[in-house]
Amino acid sequence: MTRGSTLPSHRPHPPRPLDAFNAACATEARTLLLRCLHSPLWSHRVAAHRPYPDLDALLAAADEAAYDLSPTDLAEALSHESLPGLPQDTYSAAHVALDAAHAAYEAKFGHVFVISLGGVPAAETADYVLEAIQSRSANDPDREREIVADELRRLARGRLGTCLRGARPNPCAAPPRGATSPNAPTPGR
Repeated sequence: MTRGSTLPSHRPHPPRPLDAFNAACATEARTLLLRCLHSPLWSHRVAAHRPYPDLDALLAAADEAAYDLSPTDLAEALSHESLPGLPQDTYSAAHVALDAAHAAYEAKFGHVFVISLGGVPAAETADYVLEAIQSRSANDPDREREIVADELRRLARGRLGTCLRGARPNPCAAPPRGATSPNAPTPGR
């Protein structure tokens, strides 16, 4: 070796989050999955098909399992969701309007309004959620059930992707009350 050269480091790399998920016991894997979408059927199906070669394969399997959820499974998942949160600096009138729109929505459909906020800038969150909840309140129950199922699938996909990319400290924690997106802000209500 020449002077000033260094030997390569042989320190072991920490396991990738996907590798850890693949290696986890079934109970641990299902627990993680239930934090992404509270459906025992969905979590069982996704966990049962491990190991996944990459995150895209896992997300595709999660999508497929979500498409198979019955109305009862969807109702159980919805019972663990909450209204999307607004940024803490959002004008309080937006909170009042959102609360009123959500109350009307919940009275009609019997469950919380869910929507994926992935890609929505924080400054546009209030208007986006309020417009969506008002628009979707006009749906008949069957149409809204289809939309809700798709939104839950998107939420699960986003949460699972965030969790297994290791993007944040403790990214696998259940979303805070009011957050229905992996990047939804904590509500200031």
